[in-house]
Amino acid sequence: MLRHPEARLVAVVARSHQGEPLRAVQPHLHSAPDSLVIGLEVGDAEVVFTALPAGEAAKQAAGWLRDGRTVIDIGSDFRLRDPMLYERWYGYAHPAPDLLREAVYGLTELTRDRVRTARLIANPGCYPTAALLALAPALKAGLVTEDIVVDAKSGVTGAGHSVEDAYLFGTIDESVRPYGVPKHRHTPEIAQEAAALLGKTPRLTFTPHLIPMNRGLIASCYAPLRPGKSARDVAGAYAREYAEEPFVRVLDTYPATKATLGSNWCLVHALVDEENARLVAFAALDNLVKGAAGSALQNFNARFGYPETMGLEALPLWP
Repeated sequence: MLRHPEARLVAVVARSHQGEPLRAVQPHLHSAPDSLVIGLEVGDAEVVFTALPAGEAAKQAAGWLRDGRTVIDIGSDFRLRDPMLYERWYGYAHPAPDLLREAVYGLTELTRDRVRTARLIANPGCYPTAALLALAPALKAGLVTEDIVVDAKSGVTGAGHSVEDAYLFGTIDESVRPYGVPKHRHTPEIAQEAAALLGKTPRLTFTPHLIPMNRGLIASCYAPLRPGKSARDVAGAYAREYAEEPFVRVLDTYPATKATLGSNWCLVHALVDEENARLVAFAALDNLVKGAAGSALQNFNARFGYPETMGLEALPLWP
C-alpha cells in the first residue's frame, strides 16, 4: 500500500503495539511516515483492510459498511456462503450471516466482474488460491471429474505469529509434517469454489503440510480426466484461461516457490498422466503476497478501476 501511487494510508490498527510508529514495529517499512502510529480507530479511511482472528471482522464490518466504507477482509469471516459451515468448521455461530450473501469471494482472476462493484470482498485463503488457480481451467472446461485431491505445502509464516512448540526452529527445522487432516478450515472454501466452477459438489481430499522455510506455498492437485479428454485439451484450456492474466504464468515445467518470493505471481503447470488418465496440476505462490496481502491489493485495484498491477510490480527475489 505504501508503494501505491493512488492510495493514502491514513490509519494502522492493531490489538498490540499501541502508540508505536508503524516503521518501528515493522522495521522493513522504512518509507512509512512518522504520522503512521498504531492505534484503535480506522479514521476517515474509505477502504478498510482487515486481518483478524476468525469471527472478529464479522462483528465490525456492518458498522464500516453503514459508514459507506468498502471492506476487504483478508481473514476468513466472509469466504463461506453458508453460515452453518462456520459452526461446523470454525466452531462458532457467524455474527453477521446476512453479510455472507453480499460478500464477493475475491479470487480476482475468477471473480473480478463481481469484485468491481462489491462493498465487501472476502480475500481467499492462501491454500485455496493456489489450489483453485491450479485447477480452475480444467474445472471450467469440464475436463475432469469431481474426485479431487489437493496435496499442499506451506512455509511457516502461514501460521502467523503463533508462539507454539510446533513452530519453534528446533521443531520445524529439517522436518516436514502434515496437519489439519481432514478438518483444515480451507477445505470447505476450496470445495465451495470448485463446485461453482465444476457445476457439482466435488469429492475433495485436502492435505496441507508444514515445511521448514519462511514463506512460499505449492499445491499439487489431482483429478481424473473425463473420457475423451486429452493432454491437448488441457494445454489449450490453461493457455486460454490465463493468457491475459497479469499475475498467473503458465509454465512448461514444474514451478518452484522460490521463483515467486516476494511477488504477487502464481506459477502454474498442468500435465496429463496418460497411463492413469489423470490431470496433475501445480501452482506455486508466495503465501504472504499472492496468498494474502498482494491478493488484497489486487482486489483493491480491481474494485476501484486501477490497473491490477499497481503497487504490485515487484519482481520475485532470486536467488
